[in-house]
Amino acid sequence: MPADTAKVRGEISALLLTKDFPALKLKLAPWLPADLAPILAELPVEQLAVLFRSCPQELAAATFSYLEHETQRKVLKTLTQPQVAALLNALPPDDRTAFLNELPLDVAMQLLSMLTPDERQVAQSLLAYPDHSVGRMMTLDYVAVRAEWTVREALDFIREHGYDRETLNVIFVVDDKGHLIDDIRVRRFLLCPLDATVRDLLDGNYTMLSPTDDREKALELFKKFDRVALPVVDENRKLIGIVTVDDMLDVAEEEATEDIQKLGGSEALDEPYTTIALSRMVKKRASWLVVLFLGEMLTATAMSYFEDEIAKAVVLALFVPLVISSGGNAGSQAATLVIRALALGEFKLRDWWRIMRREFVAGFALGMILGVIGFVRIAAWSLFSNIYGPHWLLVASTVGIALVGIVLWGSLMGSMLPLVLKRLGFDPATSSAPFVATLVDVTGLIIYFSVAFVILRGTML
Repeated sequence: MPADTAKVRGEISALLLTKDFPALKLKLAPWLPADLAPILAELPVEQLAVLFRSCPQELAAATFSYLEHETQRKVLKTLTQPQVAALLNALPPDDRTAFLNELPLDVAMQLLSMLTPDERQVAQSLLAYPDHSVGRMMTLDYVAVRAEWTVREALDFIREHGYDRETLNVIFVVDDKGHLIDDIRVRRFLLCPLDATVRDLLDGNYTMLSPTDDREKALELFKKFDRVALPVVDENRKLIGIVTVDDMLDVAEEEATEDIQKLGGSEALDEPYTTIALSRMVKKRASWLVVLFLGEMLTATAMSYFEDEIAKAVVLALFVPLVISSGGNAGSQAATLVIRALALGEFKLRDWWRIMRREFVAGFALGMILGVIGFVRIAAWSLFSNIYGPHWLLVASTVGIALVGIVLWGSLMGSMLPLVLKRLGFDPATSSAPFVATLVDVTGLIIYFSVAFVILRGTML
């Protein structure tokens, strides 16, 4: 496909250069906006602007919605004010809200003034809802019918008003005051006798959202009920909009990206890696690196506390990186698994005791595996060299037992920290893998040298 895409892009570019707009219209006709957008995004901005000025308004608006925000801004800068106004008025309300939300306030206000009074009222009402709320994502392009209508009347209404609606997979049923009664899949209308009433199709099997609900709640409902659209109602259950699954897919991608970035030990970038300003990216990454660096300083403090033990048994220092990294790795594993399970709703906070028990058993088992490997490694080396001295068996026992304790502690800390943060109202992803590893490093040193002091006391210490 890349070769075909490049070929199509070249043909479109040539038609724009020659200003053969009839041929250009025929060339664009078979393409879906979602497939056309990535092809057009590679065109020079000047040619892209010519294309948006010449192609049908409906296609321009649909394609514009699929462009990256930076490309959208560049295109608008090259259009005249009437052309910008026509494009913004043609955009679906939810896509227009998403675009305006990315702009500085003064620019967004300027663009809002170009909308028609009706469209401006819609845009302002959507932008008034909190960030990351359902209200910012909903669209008013839906079809609602009355319960007392016949199926024939409902189908006639759908044919008349459904052409430019966001989705026709689900038809919403309201009373004479606009209150939501039910939602019905359109196939039930198609398979039902025409003289039946809409009320005959009602089953009460529906769910709804509030415009102030967080988008994560909406995402959970979409996954739970396997819907393509969900209704949004006000405090009086009056239908005011819908949210569609295509917007939820974008939310799922954004939420997963944010969590992954936080798990990596940085703030969420909030925009693509390739387009974010280098200064902003450094700022977002530096904050966490400074925190982790200061945390690692505690490791040096712990090492200095056990300075006498290290001086007496230098061989202990050889295994410091081994034991503390094992604890950090175990903690990072546990934190990642628990954070993802929380995000998927696999358990609730009240299940913390069950999670602790599982990680206690898992951490002990993992610690035993690494402890045995560490013990065997030291024993095997001692058969061929005297690197660990005459008390190699005690050294091997120290490393083996310490690994059991450190990995067990790392697993418990990695699993419990996200739950504590969630309970306090913070994002569990904040307990990133590097953060957990840093905490376990310090406590791991204490466990390691405490075990060494007990086992080696009277011999090497």
